[in-house]
Amino acid sequence: MERHELTELHYITPIANVSSILRLDILSHNRGKRVQHESVAMNEIQDRRAKVTVPGGRKLHDYVNLYICARNPMMCKRRAQHQEICVLTISPNILDLPGVVVSDRNASSDYAIFKAAPGGLSIVNREWTFAEYWTDADQIIEWRKKAAKCAEVLVPDKVKPDYITGAYVSCRDAMVLFQTLNTELSVKINSYLFFK
Repeated sequence: MERHELTELHYITPIANVSSILRLDILSHNRGKRVQHESVAMNEIQDRRAKVTVPGGRKLHDYVNLYICARNPMMCKRRAQHQEICVLTISPNILDLPGVVVSDRNASSDYAIFKAAPGGLSIVNREWTFAEYWTDADQIIEWRKKAAKCAEVLVPDKVKPDYITGAYVSCRDAMVLFQTLNTELSVKINSYLFFK
């Protein structure tokens, strides 16, 4: 994948967290422990991520994980909660910050490759990451595609609100809930992103 092909990055979060995010930043897992918030994370996945150290870097939980494409297996698992969650869009300029790392698939995958941003985008399989589905007749290929759908950009510690460019929600009800927050963020309905 090349830099010019990336128009935005994605952060999946409960709508209830947006006001706090705009005040306190998007925080890494470890920093977020100190702040009251709702989570869409799955415990077994977080246990796995807790054991990963980014090569040449820090523990995976010391990074904010942004997806290159939020329409991925994690979102698929949370599709029943679509009215309560949103996807914050993040400027790709975040790639230029010191210490930012790209993973070619879910960063907790056994065979994940990591490379410093922004050049690290070259390890991302654009076709698989943006594919509508990850299924395949070949089970090994399906596993690889599924992991590639979760390619990540890892930002040390926090993402400042200045990098948040807008939000997506799944439906009209979620839009109404988001608008009660009275943020200045542009919010759009994108049911496809939420598997609706």
